[in-house]
Amino acid sequence: MTPATSHAETAGAGKSSFISSGLRNDWTVAEALALYALPFNDLLFRAQTIHRAHFDPNRVQLSRLLSIKTGGCPEDCAYCSQSVHHESGLTASKLMEVEHVIAEARKARDAGATRYCMGAAWRNPKPRDMEAVVAMVKGVKALGMETCMTLGMLDRAQSEQLSHAGLDYYNHNIDTSERYYGEIITTRNFADRLETLENVRAAGIKVCCGGIVGMGEEADDRIAMLTTLANLPEHPESVPINMLIPIPGTPLADAEPIAPLDFVRIVALARILMPRSVVRLSAGRTAMTDEMQALCFFAGANSIFVGDTLLTASNPEADRDMELFRRLGLQPMEVEGTS
Repeated sequence: MTPATSHAETAGAGKSSFISSGLRNDWTVAEALALYALPFNDLLFRAQTIHRAHFDPNRVQLSRLLSIKTGGCPEDCAYCSQSVHHESGLTASKLMEVEHVIAEARKARDAGATRYCMGAAWRNPKPRDMEAVVAMVKGVKALGMETCMTLGMLDRAQSEQLSHAGLDYYNHNIDTSERYYGEIITTRNFADRLETLENVRAAGIKVCCGGIVGMGEEADDRIAMLTTLANLPEHPESVPINMLIPIPGTPLADAEPIAPLDFVRIVALARILMPRSVVRLSAGRTAMTDEMQALCFFAGANSIFVGDTLLTASNPEADRDMELFRRLGLQPMEVEGTS
């Protein structure tokens, strides 16, 4: 019996289904909490052991995120600068031209990105928007990149349209636990989020779904959020873990930041609960030290967004990321290794 297995059994997670396949969809919050509460070294050892069983530990996927339609969103997400409900000073824009999006994707590809993510500040796309969105997917795919979109809620027909266009991933974060969800968003409910995930999965599109930590939630809420994701019929292929970027003019502008080691624990727990998912170190990296990011990579994070902007927020400069990669001996992940 390996040390990692004995820790799992101590945490109540040593079921035969886990040991045989590495995948489970029947986690309890109590089991996840026990894992989260392990001594830090034990937690990271277990996470790194699982990570190495499924991924090259020294490869990190580089993704680029472009806001194709900024601001004017009718949702009231407490963390978001793009909501019409908040006085963040952001000016709303129209949907970008298809040619502009493809040109930006080409630049990202040439700079080393293998996945291109496109986000629009909508509650849900309108029928008039779908033709342009489909053209963007096809254009970026033609560049040899993986495609991801986040456009708000989707119905089954819209999901099918994007699937037929060749969309690889759809991002739709659940943000936080079901218990805490109403404290962050009131214009939709937790079940609406899950319905979109079902529509996307049924259409054959891979799911990108994670959440945000540091929004005033309890540790139990973070753990419950990850447990919800791990207990979906299929684990999300991509799990972004965002650290809140407090934005002036939003209700969470003065939120107390999450402790760095608590954030690392969440990354490690995501890796343990969802062994084959790509775990993305997403928003908030500008506030992280190099040492904190290094611990996140050791805990199982193997994807980052590159570029100096992340939708409307700041992101580390590419040169800084490449210098950190050099110091840690990390290399960009190849396209064929990201599935």
